[in-house]
Amino acid sequence: MLSINWDDVWKMVETIKIPLIVIGVALALAVVVSIAVIRMNRPARKLTRSTVWVAAFVAVVVAVVSMMYGGFRTVLDLASGKGALTDASKAQVEGLGNDISDEGMVLLKNTDGALPLQKGSAVNVWGWGSTNPIYGGTGSGSLSADNPTTSLLDGLANAGFSTNSDLSALYTGYRAERPEVGMFKADWSLPEPTQDMYSDDLLSGVRTFSDTSVVAIARSGGEGFDLPRDVNKEARENPYFSYTDNSTEYTDFQDGQGYLELTRPERDMIALAKQNSEKTIVVVNAANAFQLGELQDDPDIDAIVWAIPGGQVGFNALGRILDGEVNPSAKTPDTFPRIIKAGPAANNFGDFQYTNMTEFAQEDPFNKGTFTQPSFVNYTDSIYVGYRWYETAAAEGVIEYASEVVYPFGHGLSYTSFTQEMSELRESADGVLSAEVTVTNTGQVAGKDVVQVYSNPPYTDGGIEKPAANLIAYEKTKLLQPGESQTVPVTWSRDSLASYDAKDAKAYVLEAGDYRISIRSNSHEILSEQSFPVAETTVYDSAEDTHDGDLVVATNHFDDAAGDVAYLSRAGHFANLAEATAAPTGFEMSAEHKAAFLATSNYDPDSDEAGLSVRRPTTDARNGLVLGDLHGLAYDDPKWDQLLDQLSVDDMNSLISKGGYGSPAVSSVGKLRVSDVDGPASLNNNFTGVGSIGLPSAVSVAATFNKELARSFGDAIGTMAHDMQVSGWYAPATNTHRYAYAGRNFEYFSEDPLLAGAQVAEEIQGAQAKGVYAFIKHFALNDQETNRTHMLSTWTNEQALREVYLRPFEIGVKQGGAHAVMSAFNYIGTTYAGAHPELLNTVLREEWGFQGMVLTDYFAGYGYQNADQIVRNGGDFMLATLDIDIAKVNTQSDAGLAQMRRASHNILYTVANSWMYENGQPEVERNTWEYITWVVAGALILALLGLEVVALRRYRARAAVGPESAPPTRDTDDGDGTRGGGAE
Repeated sequence: MLSINWDDVWKMVETIKIPLIVIGVALALAVVVSIAVIRMNRPARKLTRSTVWVAAFVAVVVAVVSMMYGGFRTVLDLASGKGALTDASKAQVEGLGNDISDEGMVLLKNTDGALPLQKGSAVNVWGWGSTNPIYGGTGSGSLSADNPTTSLLDGLANAGFSTNSDLSALYTGYRAERPEVGMFKADWSLPEPTQDMYSDDLLSGVRTFSDTSVVAIARSGGEGFDLPRDVNKEARENPYFSYTDNSTEYTDFQDGQGYLELTRPERDMIALAKQNSEKTIVVVNAANAFQLGELQDDPDIDAIVWAIPGGQVGFNALGRILDGEVNPSAKTPDTFPRIIKAGPAANNFGDFQYTNMTEFAQEDPFNKGTFTQPSFVNYTDSIYVGYRWYETAAAEGVIEYASEVVYPFGHGLSYTSFTQEMSELRESADGVLSAEVTVTNTGQVAGKDVVQVYSNPPYTDGGIEKPAANLIAYEKTKLLQPGESQTVPVTWSRDSLASYDAKDAKAYVLEAGDYRISIRSNSHEILSEQSFPVAETTVYDSAEDTHDGDLVVATNHFDDAAGDVAYLSRAGHFANLAEATAAPTGFEMSAEHKAAFLATSNYDPDSDEAGLSVRRPTTDARNGLVLGDLHGLAYDDPKWDQLLDQLSVDDMNSLISKGGYGSPAVSSVGKLRVSDVDGPASLNNNFTGVGSIGLPSAVSVAATFNKELARSFGDAIGTMAHDMQVSGWYAPATNTHRYAYAGRNFEYFSEDPLLAGAQVAEEIQGAQAKGVYAFIKHFALNDQETNRTHMLSTWTNEQALREVYLRPFEIGVKQGGAHAVMSAFNYIGTTYAGAHPELLNTVLREEWGFQGMVLTDYFAGYGYQNADQIVRNGGDFMLATLDIDIAKVNTQSDAGLAQMRRASHNILYTVANSWMYENGQPEVERNTWEYITWVVAGALILALLGLEVVALRRYRARAAVGPESAPPTRDTDDGDGTRGGGAE
């Protein structure tokens, strides 16, 4: 049923009210004058009527043009984007997509050398997912349909494999398309044929065709939904779910079973594959860590490959890996637990609603009639995320590692073998630690290996929380031939060994003691280890000794975000494990926090300006500068003040309120409109429909552990952006894989902040070297999709925030040089992340030295997004696609105008340093729709005026003849009750 969002309709009416008034007045005038002239003689009536209607039509045309240049201009500009990929760009990007997937698919299991298979051999490919594989994710991270995709079966065929077409026909005949999983609709059914559908003839054909089976298991994910942890329960209760069989239960899943577990039909299918094959290989096509313990333990499963979604050409890598043309070298960027729902985050992830916040209830703008109210999520696991938990819990004797972990972080097999030897550690005068690791290929085929360096810091029971393993450096070798060695230098800073003490020092602290530095084959298996003694404790709490190059001392700014939560602690061998990891039992926000909770309904701009004395900024000056004059100048160059003085208040509000997929033209400073488009694995213009080639997912890029490939990824984005006339890229996304069931994990890199941050920094550098600013997102703590726009109060402690969740962003800013940030939908404690002054000003700008612009995530109001609060607290502009009042700064005090000027400075600075201005001031090009509008409007007005000229000439001709000479006519009723005639 069509649902009309009347609020949006009214907002649109508000936007175009002046043109509507013009139309209304013109039409009313036409009616009134028409009635008034009824009593005139016939020629005069005709002339007057024609004149009135011509005037009315001209008014309508003018009003329509006004609307197009007013309320609809943003949308029309978006829809008129231009540019397409060149053949050279396509070749470059397709080649890179293949390279990333070659190094981004992980060989998890390979018993007795089951892989590689013989080149050109025949294989039976099982599983409905083999005909409907996963290329990426859904929502803003989906791939464009502009370019063809290489399917899983195509990838095998391109490698020379022949596949059983009868088996594939069973799946395509059963269902031809994947269920939709996305922002506004979710179907988690997996239409796998049941065991009885595999006929005896089909199975006989399987045995005849090949003795090798490849079984595909595919799982999707996307924006707007987390993956269901109890599929049947969520299908019955979640109104966003849709059903393909009019059922309220997905019979493939047993009650209590999650989406990242094998279904009953999948288990039956695997059993059939084993019964009818001598060799069985499972291919897991998903971006999320999957529950694979039963398959790892099954002696009849010979090999398992994690085929991370590889974009539009990535499945070529699967064929090359299976036949040995490519030796796999990827490593897992996440831990694969035996039971995902037994992890420390499991009970504190998902849907938790406050019961005492009804006064903040809001109507969901995308689901009319549905009201939401503030919700929460408690990050009770503190710093013990992913492998940090499993390694530390094992060290403390809380878990038996092998029974909890199937594949460690950093795990990945090869068709060859390697040794690694580490030199003595060295430290330079400026605190850089280094070592050389000699990697030797001791096997029979060429391959690449990854050097992983970890720190195990000294821990005092009850002291600063510290994991037993922390990745501090990694590098990847070149392709090593059998017997060949490479000495790989690895470096890390002394600062990277420090921990954040949120309780006592309220600063980063490097405690005295023995730090164990090791190289490992994964987070658990130590290859070599050395001691690095620290004689004295260092507290990074002075301007002369900040942590990791911070411009000002990093200290506690998020104490209020800790809330009333018990956080997991290593003290007493995790004595509070049961308490800290239990599901929430309290659903009321405390009175103290409720009093601090801010939404649009209770936000007062004056409260942000209390006590401020700010000079009113100069506006509307005529200094003769254009934006191109400032390309390459420093952020604080005096010329910026001169340029900013030229802006009017309306100019600034235009920049602030119209940030959806670009920023608008501002004639007073010579700024042209520029386009920013969605990512993360491609460039998608959602309005023109033009999309670039989709590269492998972020998880695949992380799994390569290859910084050069990440840099090339950013370079390719920059190349395609030039072709598509795009300046900004809404990516890379670097939130944390806190929990495997997060729906947007495909878009994020890893559970580890260093791996995520370093790969992100390379992507940013690659893109920005081409003059394309990358919006690192979603800043910060947007680590689940559930309730993300429902005033989601995210509670965490300062140590976890800084060491785990902010760290990849910090690396992206400091090492990547990011000049654009997209903030998050959620709250941090009681404050919206997109208007959080400590996050956006104190940490991002003052500590890290960020210079650039901060954009909101999609701006729909949501009951808590308003430009007044956002701009006063560190945000710069709204990702709004319609002109809506709340996206503008409406309270324009002197201090408010100063913040508008600051936001405009940030936007203009970033755009001025994009490739659009690299050659100075560009020529202003009007969009095609503008020329069409004026031509059509002009032609219509000329035609109407021409008709009026004809009417006037006819009137004069009749008037010259006079009424006596008028031809006789029959009486007619002119509508006034009289009978008309030629000589009335």
